[in-house]
Amino acid sequence: MSENRQITLDDIANQVGVSRTTVSRVLSGQAKQYRISNQTMENVSQTAMELGYMPDQLARGLRTKRTNTIGLIIPDISNPFFSTIARNIEIQARKIGSSIILSDSQEDTQLEIESTRLLRSRKVDGLIICPVGEEFQHLLSIQSSGLPLVIIDRYFPELECAYVVSDNYQGALEAVTYFFKMNHRSVAFLQGRVKTSVNSDRIKGYRDAHKQYEVPVDESLIVGDSFGKRNGYIGTKILLGKTPRPTAIFAASNLISLGAMTAIQEEGLKIPDDISIISFDEQPYSEYLATPMTTVAQQTSETGEIAFKLLQSLIQHEGKQTTDGIVLPTELVYRKSVKKLNRETI
Repeated sequence: MSENRQITLDDIANQVGVSRTTVSRVLSGQAKQYRISNQTMENVSQTAMELGYMPDQLARGLRTKRTNTIGLIIPDISNPFFSTIARNIEIQARKIGSSIILSDSQEDTQLEIESTRLLRSRKVDGLIICPVGEEFQHLLSIQSSGLPLVIIDRYFPELECAYVVSDNYQGALEAVTYFFKMNHRSVAFLQGRVKTSVNSDRIKGYRDAHKQYEVPVDESLIVGDSFGKRNGYIGTKILLGKTPRPTAIFAASNLISLGAMTAIQEEGLKIPDDISIISFDEQPYSEYLATPMTTVAQQTSETGEIAFKLLQSLIQHEGKQTTDGIVLPTELVYRKSVKKLNRETI
């Protein structure tokens, strides 16, 4: 057989001794559906590999009117939270022979808009977007076009769209409530990007915890404007300069908490002896820090998997949009970064 000739389904069928249709069903993952034996599946797969068979994705796309690619836009690939989500979406895509085109919007709305245009021009079968969180008109345009769309982590109440998010309100409420149970009354909040649903829900939980314990909110203890490490560092420097300084800090993201810890160390303070801290978002390193971090754990892996399966359902139903919203519960993981103050127990 000529090395330059492309291997076809017929070549595989002839060598294995089965029909072309059987080969096609095996290689497209439909063997179980058509009750093809495990032995035949193994023979076809092995022969395809030995012959160096490469499916003609262009021809397949012309037949199915699909490209077997989906677009994924996230705001910060360097953030372990988003990279974990992206990894799990890619794992799910591989299972069904699909590919991912990934774009990092860098927390910039204009870059996000440009990314959606680019991905649509690539004829992706659908989009999964973690929006920056300030504008959604371009998302309405995607919906109007009929292109399947799922948004993750952040959402817009005005946008009727499938989404997967964490219960940010409950997670923040439990974290700040824990501070109060440990007798803290001066609790600062290092917030993230102000106009995002994530931040709005977390600050609502922060405020409602104060209401439940009848503790007035000190507005000067709410600082910050992004989910990055620099924001946590600068915000903490500001908070530690106050007299008296807060006894506890609730950080709205894992990167914010890293910046906060750097600032605390520079000031010669120790966690939790001098100041307590809780971070929203569990990370693999959280329990290995010098002082293991109490965190609000999100179902990060599940977020990516559910979002992908939601998108596949939309694709299979030819873009019929749904307003299904999935809110995943969070869990407060108790470690050693919160000190109980010597006050009368509430």
